[in-house]
Amino acid sequence: MESGNQTHASEFLLLGFSAKSDIQFVLFGLFLSMYLVTVTGNLLIILAICSDSLLHTPMYFFLSNLSLADICFTSTTVPKMLWNIQTQSTIITYEGCLSQIFFFIVFGCLDNLLLTAMAYDRFVAICHPLHYSIIMNGQFCGLLALGSWCLSIMGSLLETLTLLRLSFCTNMEIPHFFCDLPEVLKLACSDTFVNTMVVYSATGLLAMIPFNGILLSYFQIVSSILKLSSATGKYKAFSTCGSHLSVVFLFYGTGLGVYLSSAATSSSRTSLVASVMYTIVTPMLNPFIYSLRNRDMKGALRRLLSRVVPLSSGVSGGVL
Repeated sequence: MESGNQTHASEFLLLGFSAKSDIQFVLFGLFLSMYLVTVTGNLLIILAICSDSLLHTPMYFFLSNLSLADICFTSTTVPKMLWNIQTQSTIITYEGCLSQIFFFIVFGCLDNLLLTAMAYDRFVAICHPLHYSIIMNGQFCGLLALGSWCLSIMGSLLETLTLLRLSFCTNMEIPHFFCDLPEVLKLACSDTFVNTMVVYSATGLLAMIPFNGILLSYFQIVSSILKLSSATGKYKAFSTCGSHLSVVFLFYGTGLGVYLSSAATSSSRTSLVASVMYTIVTPMLNPFIYSLRNRDMKGALRRLLSRVVPLSSGVSGGVL
């Protein structure tokens, strides 16, 4: 690292969508629409699960937590991006950048751990159905969710606090639409060896181990399903895992795409597009995957909307 021209940063410049002014309006409308769809879709999932007693099961308990994590994950980056596009500003304060990094890592790790908990739930349901209610009891599910939140917060704190020791060069431009930790580390003039080791350790603990846990769970699930003699039984067993498996492929596929694109090309534009897929498109699609592929969820959403529509009609009629 360079030793000269060091400074304690007061602000960074986010250059991700600092494009020509004639497409700023299109970008603002596009990302605002995607953000509203993400928040609305995931909020409907949460309300449907909370209001319908038929969905008070471990799988849907974890799904409601996943929907909340997706709302927060997207809200960490998109509102600031929309503000910068609207005001034609690229500035984010040092404190704002650290906060964004912290919450981005928290909810990204939380997604990992919740998907792992959901995979374990499907493993117990299919491979040990007679012991399902004993193993996946309310207390154990609560501990899994609480542990996921605590591990995510601790891992993020570790990665974020180590940034405080760094000095930065005079070039404070981040070629991204949010404060991405690897991009921020590239701007540091002081030694980043400790930060790099912390990032690798946290990634191994909070990303690779959960991912391997998901793979192991589904290996056992597939092995158990293939042993079934009934074709109907096989289809029913696979259908219970279809939505979760789709979300797993989407989440890890886009996440892997971000880092492969960053490693394979020096083009910030390619990395930017991949990050949009990971941070905005994936949380937006999750509610559609669970509602379109899941009969219980579709029924719960219909019942929720059927209660909301008459209520709104009654309120408007009373006002008139």
